[in-house]
Amino acid sequence: MNELTRAIDHERAGLFALGLLAVALLLSNLGSPYLWQDEAQTALIAATIADHGIPRGTDGTNFFSQEQGVEYGENQLWRWHTWLSFYLVAGSFALFGVDTATARLPFALFGVATILLTYATARSLWPDRRAAWLAATGLALCVPFLLLSRQARWYSVACFFSLLGIHAYSRLGSSRGAPRTTLFVAGTLLFHTHYFYCASLLATLLLHASLVDRRKLRSVLGVSLLITAVNAPWVVWLSAIRLGEGYSGRLLDWNRSLLLVRNFARRFFGEFFHPLLLVIPAAIAADRWRRGDSPWSIDSRVAKNLLLLVIFGAVNIVALGFLAPGGYFRYIAPLAAPALLVTGMLLAALLQRSLLLAVAVAASWLAASPLPDFAYELTHEFDGPIEGIVEFLEQHAQPGDTVAITYGDLPLKFYTDLRIVGGLTGEDLSEASTAEWIIPRRHVGSREEQRVKQVLSGYLSPRTHRGIEIDYPDTQFENREDPAMHHYRTERPTFPRVVIYGVRR
Repeated sequence: MNELTRAIDHERAGLFALGLLAVALLLSNLGSPYLWQDEAQTALIAATIADHGIPRGTDGTNFFSQEQGVEYGENQLWRWHTWLSFYLVAGSFALFGVDTATARLPFALFGVATILLTYATARSLWPDRRAAWLAATGLALCVPFLLLSRQARWYSVACFFSLLGIHAYSRLGSSRGAPRTTLFVAGTLLFHTHYFYCASLLATLLLHASLVDRRKLRSVLGVSLLITAVNAPWVVWLSAIRLGEGYSGRLLDWNRSLLLVRNFARRFFGEFFHPLLLVIPAAIAADRWRRGDSPWSIDSRVAKNLLLLVIFGAVNIVALGFLAPGGYFRYIAPLAAPALLVTGMLLAALLQRSLLLAVAVAASWLAASPLPDFAYELTHEFDGPIEGIVEFLEQHAQPGDTVAITYGDLPLKFYTDLRIVGGLTGEDLSEASTAEWIIPRRHVGSREEQRVKQVLSGYLSPRTHRGIEIDYPDTQFENREDPAMHHYRTERPTFPRVVIYGVRR
């Protein structure tokens, strides 16, 4: 009994330390950099809940669209996304005030929770406790996951509820009622985080149960039908939304879809699961063969649970290839924890045979990680274009001024009380002709941005406007969740600066 008590105490102490590590990495310097376009959209929509009780796409002064207004329903009711993320931010604003850090706080906390849940899920999937510690610690040190979780967007919430659904499924049959209830709650809240991932989770569980675990099929089918029935009104309401121009035509383009599947697979293996890890089972098989054992024998429970994670990854990558509007890294966010679950299992299996090799593989993974850059970001301030523009407007703009900008309009709407036109809202740009401030950003990321930039540039004249260069780099985004596009430090002074055009008064 004393040994069991000591083991429990050690586990609790380890989980407490893991939680502290997760909190330090996810909550440190959460207010820097400023919100970028997508994050600001979440925060702006969430702020309307305080006045209306429901999320809307306008505050009465500015509009929050990035798809030329197609995201709005009647009375500008928001229906491009399901609403859980907005209510999480609204609650954070109500408790702690409205600012950058409080907009990100709920998602950072879900990131912490996902790391701890990874440990619990690994304990359910794998017989080796070391696999759980390796998986959870690996996720805590996985910079792409940390970047996603520090965004004021749905990514970490989808990670958590997807993993909770997998965890509940793994425990079906172990106790009456509780796992089914947990699966229902996870699936429903996942639907209200992002409906795509609810569908991919349920498809995974139904497929896995049908193939290798038929005793769970009845439970999964019943829970799936219940989730569908409860959320059917939302499905009907969301299905009536108009898709953006050209979006629907891209959905069933097979060549494009296959390219996206390849892109998502490449990003998965590049950011979450390095292909060299597949050398581990080959090395273990070779060692077994050398010892005279069956080289490819594997515990049936491990094989069954491994297949569950493989199916989950494959279903998401293939479905995203055919349904996603683009190959954005953030769409594979829910695959982070499953990837580290497999990584932890493989490293634990290698650890049983060679401590030196296991340490070498783990050290190589860490050495290739941008952890030093991420640590720099957590301990230094970041100067981005949005911060510079906001500070300039706070010093020089007058109440009632209008600002016209090509891209980055949503953060300006969050940080200032000014009328902001331009961006991707699809609004009439004639109001920009009398704007006191015009900001044609250096980068152009879409046809709509190009159109807006041409219109705004046409309103500029040396006789009526003067250009003011501010000492902030004009990068395309304030910052992004995509590791390939993320800035861990402020761009060099030689990088082109933001130019703001003001009316000569």
